[in-house]
Amino acid sequence: MENYQELAAKQKSFFRSGKTKDVQFRIQTLTKLKELIISNEQEILDALKADLNKPEVEAKRAEISLVLSEIDFMAENLISWSAPKKTDTPTTHEGAESFILSEPYGSALIIAPWNYPFQLAVNPLAGAIAAGNCAVLKPSELTPRTSGLLAKLINDNFPEEYLRVVEGEVETSTALLKEKFDYIFFTGSTPVGKIVAKAAAEHLTPVTLELGGKSPAIVHDDADLDQAAARIAGGKFMNAGQTCVAPDYILVKREVKNQLIAKLKEAITKTYGENVAGDEYPHVVSERHFDRLHAFLESGNAVAGGKSDKSRLFIEPTILDNVSWDDPVMQDEIFGPILPVLEYDDLQQAIDVITERPKPLALYLFSENENIQNEVLHNLSFGGGAINDTISHMTSHYLPFGGVGDSGMGAYHGKASFDTFTHSKSILKRSFK
Repeated sequence: MENYQELAAKQKSFFRSGKTKDVQFRIQTLTKLKELIISNEQEILDALKADLNKPEVEAKRAEISLVLSEIDFMAENLISWSAPKKTDTPTTHEGAESFILSEPYGSALIIAPWNYPFQLAVNPLAGAIAAGNCAVLKPSELTPRTSGLLAKLINDNFPEEYLRVVEGEVETSTALLKEKFDYIFFTGSTPVGKIVAKAAAEHLTPVTLELGGKSPAIVHDDADLDQAAARIAGGKFMNAGQTCVAPDYILVKREVKNQLIAKLKEAITKTYGENVAGDEYPHVVSERHFDRLHAFLESGNAVAGGKSDKSRLFIEPTILDNVSWDDPVMQDEIFGPILPVLEYDDLQQAIDVITERPKPLALYLFSENENIQNEVLHNLSFGGGAINDTISHMTSHYLPFGGVGDSGMGAYHGKASFDTFTHSKSILKRSFK
């Protein structure tokens, strides 16, 4: 297990030089990062295809375009975000003035996941750069082609004392977590998030944890079932369901359940055809994850899909009916192309069953009734979500993205990324006059 003490020391030394605090230096770095992404787009797409069999259109939209738009948004707004912010001063401090300085933490450690191995590595990296930090990025070993490409792009174009990609297995993350970084940003599972939080606590290092959970989609009886089915299927089956904010299960009003299932089948057929081609659909990341997902197929009845091929790590988009809360598929986050459908008789029943479980990262409600909307929004705790849509909230620069409770702590995207990697230093200035 390598010792990363020297790397951490180099980054701390470079940060102390003050170079990264210069706003123009940060904008230049973001611009250079953007140019590297654009000039290497095909290599990025090829890596995503090799690691996860991602179709090019999906990879461009969900991995590359999101990152480029985030970088543009940060570069455009960085001067105003970085400027000192004047605030009011209490009348008891007559003659004084107050302001807030945005101060980078120093050196940030970013540990990225495998499901969107480019976007979920580079988005937080851009936030760390925008805020004026040095950064060490640890990509996932489960997507080796993308990890290797990230290492090449960053390590060949930036000095290691500023930005560095470190590849490796779990032991590498463990070794990095022993060093005293100034900030840690982790995206991954809740159990590993707890390990990261414990390691951060040893050094009292602030941390952002982007975790997961079983995100419900509630479909009330007044919903437009055609649109609800299309939007749920789109959010669920993209990337073979390996999306932290994908609808994990549906809670539908009993009277419209059969109609919704029929509409979901139509939506899957419209998107993927009568038979989903395994060579054109993203595959499950590893045999271990395939085996875990395949066991979930024993829960309830597959009313759509259900076919699989371990040799290709392929599982069809699948809808499960007649599922109970005690079934294995309802015990953990699915993180795959399997969608259980459960029903409720009244809204309070749906609210109660969600409240009894860990707070989800996302929640989606399909209803035009404002009373229903308010009932759900004000009585359920979750990271964020959408009304009459799925996953779109995480693509907005203007909405902080993050979890609550078991689904995480802290947020990023847009200005929230800048704020996450920034310490707000409060100053009250008085005169001797």
